[in-house]
Amino acid sequence: MMIRGCKVFLKSSVCRVGLAGALSRGTHAHTAFRSLLKEQLNAIKVAGTWKAERIITSKQDVGISVQGSNNKILNFCANNYLGLSSHPDVVEAGKKALDEFGAGLSSVRFICGTQSIHKKLERQISEFHGREDAILYPSCFDANAGLFEAMLGPEDAVFSDELNHASIIDGIRLCKAKKYRYKHRDLNDLENLLKEAGNSARTKLVVTDGVFSMDGNVAPLKAICDLAEKYNALTFIDECHATGFFGKTGRGTEEFFGIEGRVDVINSTLGKALGGAAGGYTTGPKELIDLLRQKSRPYLFSNSLPPPVVASASKVFDLLLSSSELCERVAKGTARFRSAMTKAGFTISGEQHPICPVMLGDARLASQFADKMLLEGIYVIGFSYPVVPQGKARIRVQISSAHSDDDIDRAVDAFVRIGKELNVVS
Repeated sequence: MMIRGCKVFLKSSVCRVGLAGALSRGTHAHTAFRSLLKEQLNAIKVAGTWKAERIITSKQDVGISVQGSNNKILNFCANNYLGLSSHPDVVEAGKKALDEFGAGLSSVRFICGTQSIHKKLERQISEFHGREDAILYPSCFDANAGLFEAMLGPEDAVFSDELNHASIIDGIRLCKAKKYRYKHRDLNDLENLLKEAGNSARTKLVVTDGVFSMDGNVAPLKAICDLAEKYNALTFIDECHATGFFGKTGRGTEEFFGIEGRVDVINSTLGKALGGAAGGYTTGPKELIDLLRQKSRPYLFSNSLPPPVVASASKVFDLLLSSSELCERVAKGTARFRSAMTKAGFTISGEQHPICPVMLGDARLASQFADKMLLEGIYVIGFSYPVVPQGKARIRVQISSAHSDDDIDRAVDAFVRIGKELNVVS
């Protein structure tokens, strides 16, 4: 008994000593890791690229409430291009779906996560884009992550614009195709790479954003399609900053160039102009969509889109399929803002697009400028590295169809006052 008790005592002592040692090692590692993180965070602050989060205390709209301010603030940096994030018909559709279809599916699509409203929305998407079929994802980031790995193998080649969105870059990294990166919107470089690939690739895919979100410039899509046909390649565009509002009826970059139907695969989002909630999709040939339902990992292993999100987006497509009035309004507002700002002496990047980057260059200046704009009642954000290249800091203004002429003029006046104060314009 004594021996047995002694053994128990020794074992428990060893456990306590071992646990203390483990905690000591863990504490040391934890402390060292926290110190490393603090160094990195401090370096971001010193560089002037720290990104603080402002807290909105109201629904997303043109006029919003911001924590710390007693007055309504004009929002000029949302992706709410059509002003539909809080549209009463869109909100009501979400409420009805919540009552009828519930808060969520608790499942992925192929198990028990497909409702009639999911199939309806996919039909609306394919009809809107003039394609054979469509597949929903939790986000367009997931759509881009799920496409290339399922579509391309080691025998294939992919050609990507160097400034494509991070989700495209990450999605391409996941696939085993041979990877080529061409200079931004450089058709000569793209053609040289297509020549280099020759006929060795089974499938060649040219990949580009339709509209590049940081600069507001547009891919030379007609010329890209021409090159793709010349070298027997397919084409893909990400239309997140085009769907619903760019082009005469909001059909995006294809419509902007008058080449509807020439792009093989389109990915886009429901989380910007199309209600602003969440969700993304791929639309294209039926065989590709069928393959994605069988192989695309973000689709197979992510919960279905919640019913209120699906119904809200579906209502947006109802609105878009019945009228192009909102598209016309956002185009008019864009022209008004770009013209006035250019006349005032600001450099505005991009072309005919509601993304209107006000180029400032210096990260601290962009952050300071945005803070002063908030005091003027205008909500904008300074963009700096690593979101944009070093030395290319900017304030990215985004125009919505919900902005009135007075809203736009008020924003321009504030830009001019602060621009003079900070010696950006004379």
